[in-house]
Amino acid sequence: MFDVIAFDADDTLWHNEHLYRDAAQAFKQLLAPYAPPERSGARLSEVEIANLGCYGYGIKPYALAMIETAIELSDGRISGAEIGKIVDLARGMLAARVELLEHAEQTVRTLAATYPLMVITKGDPLDQTAKVARSGLADCFRYVEVVSDKTREVYAGILARYRLQPGRFLMVGNSLRSDILPVVALGGRAVHVPYRTTWGHECVEPSAEERARYEEIAHLGLLPALVEEMGRGAAQ
Repeated sequence: MFDVIAFDADDTLWHNEHLYRDAAQAFKQLLAPYAPPERSGARLSEVEIANLGCYGYGIKPYALAMIETAIELSDGRISGAEIGKIVDLARGMLAARVELLEHAEQTVRTLAATYPLMVITKGDPLDQTAKVARSGLADCFRYVEVVSDKTREVYAGILARYRLQPGRFLMVGNSLRSDILPVVALGGRAVHVPYRTTWGHECVEPSAEERARYEEIAHLGLLPALVEEMGRGAAQ
């Protein structure tokens, strides 16, 4: 049925969003002498999103957003020691243990026995490839693609590079904006696996037409059976 099954990484195969939420809480406490927590948290989100076009996604751009926000809200009064604490927050995020989601390992290993698997994740190549290696699942993936963003054009480039037909490509992920809608717009197949929390920037409302073009499951443990069902449907 599929020539390649691709997985998003963060919050699809392993937990990730909590690292940012925990860092944001620590950041707001650090900035408390200069701004109310609700103000520093809101401004951090604004700066992070505004900088995406310049710095992209990932922990290192997030660290830069925290530093920029701290300088702004403190009117330049933030100390070197306090900036050092922000750097320590980012370093802790980068070194955090990779905690797989429930069912992730069994599902990936089950599908890897039949299908070539790929990881498509956005962010810093050094950080993302290190997480794949630390996950214990690297041996299951034939291909790893770390991209600056996930758009229709980016997916089209990946499909062209690997000579894949959209209809024989399946993408699995937690973000409708990044993992699902760009793929179905190309004619590919997709499975949405919602995560318990989603970054606001990734939240979109699909149209009824878009909703009819992808599948949704409650957790990764249901994926092998769904892939098998898709195969039977294609054979009929």
